[in-house]
Amino acid sequence: MKILKNSLIFAAMTGIFIGVGACTSTPQSRIASHPGVFDRLTPEEQAMVRQGRVGIGMDPGAVKLALGDPDRVTLETTAKGQSEVWHYQQTVYYDGDFVYPGPYWYHRRPYWGTYWGPGPWAFDGPAAVYDHFRVVFRDGKVVSIHQEVP
Repeated sequence: MKILKNSLIFAAMTGIFIGVGACTSTPQSRIASHPGVFDRLTPEEQAMVRQGRVGIGMDPGAVKLALGDPDRVTLETTAKGQSEVWHYQQTVYYDGDFVYPGPYWYHRRPYWGTYWGPGPWAFDGPAAVYDHFRVVFRDGKVVSIHQEVP
């Protein structure tokens, strides 16, 4: 019985670590996953993608290599035509005193001991979700980049 219990715990923890690893991709891991897209880029674009940067004129494949998948996509229609906007979002949390980029680990002292764990239950919830980066495409090329300044 103990062997079965330990096997189930091991399987669950392995699944958690594999899932966490899959969520944290880098430009290098995305390049390794899509070498054909990377090889089609110019040397200047390849250098930017390696640094996780995007530039005017890049195509959606290059942007995905540099930044990953967007959090949401919207369409914008103006007199110049229709544009596709990729939003890369960030959530901040308010703990009563300070606003923090999240998620993060916090310390609390329940009655039964000390605990370190992930938020957001230490707060009332997210204070704001905002675009920290936006990329605008027209005709399949980047025409505008909006970046939050620290």
